[in-house]
Amino acid sequence: MPPAVNPWLALPHGRPSRSLTRRLRAAHERLVTGADPDGQAHDEAVRSVVRESWLRCLSGGVDPDGGAPPVELLDGDLLAWREAHPLASVMPVIRRLLVQDAEAGEMIVAVTDAGGRMLWVEGDPRLRSRAAGMNFVEGSRWSEDVAGSNAPGTALAIDHAVQFYGSEHYRRPVQPWSCSAAPVHHPLTGQLLGAIDVTGGDHVASPHVLTLVRATVAAVESELRWQHREQLQNASRRLPPLQRAAPRLEVLGRERARLVLPRGPLELSLRHSELLLLLAEAAAAGEGRTTARLAAECHPGDAAAVTIRAELSRLRRLIGADLVGSRPYRLLARVETDLDQVRRLLAGGSVGSALERYPGAVLPGSRAPGVVAARERVGAQLRQAVLRSRRPELLLRYAQLPEARDDAAVWQACLDWLPATSPRRAAAAAHLLRLRRSSRSR
Repeated sequence: MPPAVNPWLALPHGRPSRSLTRRLRAAHERLVTGADPDGQAHDEAVRSVVRESWLRCLSGGVDPDGGAPPVELLDGDLLAWREAHPLASVMPVIRRLLVQDAEAGEMIVAVTDAGGRMLWVEGDPRLRSRAAGMNFVEGSRWSEDVAGSNAPGTALAIDHAVQFYGSEHYRRPVQPWSCSAAPVHHPLTGQLLGAIDVTGGDHVASPHVLTLVRATVAAVESELRWQHREQLQNASRRLPPLQRAAPRLEVLGRERARLVLPRGPLELSLRHSELLLLLAEAAAAGEGRTTARLAAECHPGDAAAVTIRAELSRLRRLIGADLVGSRPYRLLARVETDLDQVRRLLAGGSVGSALERYPGAVLPGSRAPGVVAARERVGAQLRQAVLRSRRPELLLRYAQLPEARDDAAVWQACLDWLPATSPRRAAAAAHLLRLRRSSRSR
């Protein structure tokens, strides 16, 4: 019996043939044109892992001739995301084992996060320049559902090391390239962290390249395990002063606030949510609040000072007198808010990260004047930042928020900046047309 062929290898014998390329392209053409929509006309040249990936792409609506994958992280967003990613600490290992020889080997080395976003793309400068033409760049998303069959995206989708030889790619613009990739997991938790990929010419689809990538993944996971052990040992050598985590107030997209205390989370009533948020906003400005001012910020009409004092007394009993002081009313300890986090990210230019941490408006059901003012301020800041970004993926994500679904300017911006080939243009145009018709009928 002939030896079994490893199904994850694109070119088991190390080199392609014209016959293989022709058969792959013919099978791909039959699938995407509808002549073989279920991939039933099996050709042994098409590996099962490739056929299954093609079928996922076909059912997911991936355009085989569509535009380049989107760039979702830029500038400050990309730097912040990379810095916080668990693979940042092991990049020296990846560079030593793969990147140092990538230029001589005419290869590109890419490291993605678990969502398929390229965090680092290094190696042969000439190849990187060519690959940039298909948005194979840092910050772009190459998950299989977006970029079609490709080694890093499919490795993440099936959680296994895999290779793709040129014509095995689902999207035709990627077919001049070959790639080998393997997923990376946290050695202790098993969590999928991302993938390591090598991209280049036909030689990248040879068995020894996949072996090299898998060996690098093993070294990376071993390094992560060692780093974790070192952190535990260093922590045991130190006896730092006991530090209590700062309470966190969550008000975005919530009808009532949640206060996360060291003893656990606490759901607040709407009135207590409003009062604590107003005190947190005052603390951010280094101020306290008189009873009269709190009454004005908390009630749309006139409110008796005694009502505010009674509510604050109940709030102090609920969350502790060591957190809220009086005369004037003020926070006695630092309270973090999700609202402040979004504002800091916007101030630093990290629009994408701010949007990811913005599930919705500040206490949307509250009519308290002070809360309404905070809601409108951060809402306007986020809207302006997203519109200024001119990034279609951010515009589309923002347009799904309740406060933006009827915002014609946002949907117009989506149309203005979406690529002409984007399958999302039709839905955006239809929604904008409905909004305009609705406004004319009023």
